[in-house]
Amino acid sequence: MSLLYLIIAIPAVSSAVLLLLGGRLTKGWGHLVGAAAPCASFVVGVIAFFSLSSGDEEALGQHLFTWIQVAGFRVDFDLLFDPLSAVFVLLITGVGGLIHIYSIGYMAHDERRPRFFAYLNLFVAAMLLLVLADDYLGLFLGWEGVGLASYLLIGFWQHKDTAAVAAKKAFVVNRVGDMGFALAIMLMFATFGTTTFAGVEGGMEGASSATATALGLLLLLGACGKSAQVPLQSWLLDAMEGPTPVSALIHAATMVTAGVYLVTRSHFVYAFSDTAQTAVVVVGLATLLWGAIIGCAKDDVKKVLAGSTMSQIGYMMLAAGIGPAGYPFAIFHLLTHGFFKANMFLGAGSVMHAMNDEVDMRRYGGLQRLLPITFLTFACGYLAIIGFPGFSGFWSKDKIIEIAFGEGWIIGLGALLGAGITAFYMTRLMIMTFVSEKRWAKNAEPHEAPLVMTVPLMVLAALSVLGGLLLVGGWIQGWLEPVTGAVEDHALPLPVWVITGLTLLVVAVGIAIAVKAYPLGDIAVRSPARVSPATKAARADLYGDAFNEGAFMRPGQYLTRSLVYFDNRGVDGAVNGVAALVGGTSGRIRRWQTGFVRSYAAAMLAGSALVVLALLAARLA
Repeated sequence: MSLLYLIIAIPAVSSAVLLLLGGRLTKGWGHLVGAAAPCASFVVGVIAFFSLSSGDEEALGQHLFTWIQVAGFRVDFDLLFDPLSAVFVLLITGVGGLIHIYSIGYMAHDERRPRFFAYLNLFVAAMLLLVLADDYLGLFLGWEGVGLASYLLIGFWQHKDTAAVAAKKAFVVNRVGDMGFALAIMLMFATFGTTTFAGVEGGMEGASSATATALGLLLLLGACGKSAQVPLQSWLLDAMEGPTPVSALIHAATMVTAGVYLVTRSHFVYAFSDTAQTAVVVVGLATLLWGAIIGCAKDDVKKVLAGSTMSQIGYMMLAAGIGPAGYPFAIFHLLTHGFFKANMFLGAGSVMHAMNDEVDMRRYGGLQRLLPITFLTFACGYLAIIGFPGFSGFWSKDKIIEIAFGEGWIIGLGALLGAGITAFYMTRLMIMTFVSEKRWAKNAEPHEAPLVMTVPLMVLAALSVLGGLLLVGGWIQGWLEPVTGAVEDHALPLPVWVITGLTLLVVAVGIAIAVKAYPLGDIAVRSPARVSPATKAARADLYGDAFNEGAFMRPGQYLTRSLVYFDNRGVDGAVNGVAALVGGTSGRIRRWQTGFVRSYAAAMLAGSALVVLALLAARLA
């Protein structure tokens, strides 16, 4: 298909136009062009999807130009539209288009709205390049592009110190992961002489197990940065300082899933390293519990959802680490999560819109009647994420729990525990926000959002309900088989219906505990003395920032100061000392050269006298 480049070019050109023309010229129409761009890319993506599904080829490609050609190293800038990239293109442009439309209303009163849409378009273009590139270098270019766009959007309201700091934090933490990805690309070139997906896949059979493990672990490090997985998870909750549509687009539906895409796309690397696969499973399991525990103690509605995002991405990583049996379900949950989490983030934005940008759930309550559309659509997302039967999350997350039990009891029980904790903190959010007694100020007048904001909510709510249809007839497994291989059946320790029943029971227990613990939404703010150590830890993000500060930042500062001291006193001291010695010596010697004849004559006379005296002394001796 010769028009694949349009999928990327349309939002990229839109972003460039909005940025170059500036806010004054685009104030009246910039938001419309910005919102239309991802929708147009979605149309092209749909055409490409049907071209792929109706044809005999397993992938569509397009050569654009030769990017790098140095000696024997050549990188072509080519695009690859295969079953894996196809589902990502539709998710990015489809959900992204709805978020852009929602942003027209949400950012209506912001003077810099055209610039906001330019940044959104830049992000979409970079993300599309990431998933359409057929080479790791091209993927890395899009990878860095979404990092830049994320920085710009998180810190969009840079007049707020918290937003500026959060943007820098996200940028720095992601650079740590990016170093792992960059080293992986270097290792690919050094080992295989190429960085194309096909070239690396073809060379893996001849690579050593050490090389495969190193590649897998370095790629995982990159994935941890983008997908906010342990140990590079600390930036995600702070990133909620950006406008709410940013949270929905970047930190729920698309950018944070880039790590899952990278691991799945690199399935041929992990197939040759059990160690790397195990590391992916461990990271996913640790993160799904880490994020869920954090979500239990937050009072900021967006940070609860951010902790939930971290946890759900952990489920996807866990499934991807399991291998061919898990890849389709990692992508399946990625898609359903994109639907219901974008729905809930935008729903949270609708609540904030109604409550004068208040984010503290302790100041909500009783909003289900005043915001009926927001409540009903948010409820669809809530039922999907907790895995209520029939909703999309029931089919995708429960399938991951099922294959997790096939990997072992510890992994299965960890995934099952995560489902129970998810039900607890999401029920807590629903109670405190919608169904408890109202706790907002008397002068507040909560009101439903305009149609430009509620229509995207309704579409996403419908997808949250119907997303499970992707599993009908094994469609998602069959669609991804040309990329990830045939699904391998796992021997389960329990029948499927027993695992499903256990999951529903654990979810019900989580809901019951939340209902009992928060009958009125926890109105009172407890003093620190009354808060349990576990709650303190969860509110402090399980001391992730404290650990990073103690283990990396402070030692880094001390190391830097020590190096500066050594440079000033050691290196510079030695250089300056030698210079001072030479200067002092030359100054003293220079005194002998006065330029007066009488001084030289007196010196000669004194010298002659000394010589005569020495000769006399020698003769007398």
